[in-house]
Amino acid sequence: MRATLNILRITGFLEGLSFLLLLGYAMPLKYIWGDPAAVQLIGMVHGVLWMVYVGLAVLLQSKGYWNYRTSALLLLASLLPAGPFVADLKLLRDLKV
Repeated sequence: MRATLNILRITGFLEGLSFLLLLGYAMPLKYIWGDPAAVQLIGMVHGVLWMVYVGLAVLLQSKGYWNYRTSALLLLASLLPAGPFVADLKLLRDLKV
C-alpha cells in the first residue's frame, strides 16, 4: 500500500497544480479575454485528477490505513486551491503505511 500512498501524494500534487492553473490561468483567459478553450482542457484534467485523488483517499481509508477524520480532512483539502499541498505536508508525509 506504500505505492498507493505515493500515487495519492503525486496525484494530490498534480490536482493542486491543475486547480491553481485553472483559477490563475484558464479562468482569466475565459472571463477577461473571452477564450474558453483553456477552461475546457484544464478543467477536464483537473476533474479527472480530483476524482482519482478522492478515490485513492477513500480506498486507503477503507483498507484501514487511517481514520475517517484523516479522510475528511483530505477531502476538504481537495476543495481548496492549495489544499492538497498542505494535506501532503501535514497529513501524508509522515504517515506510516
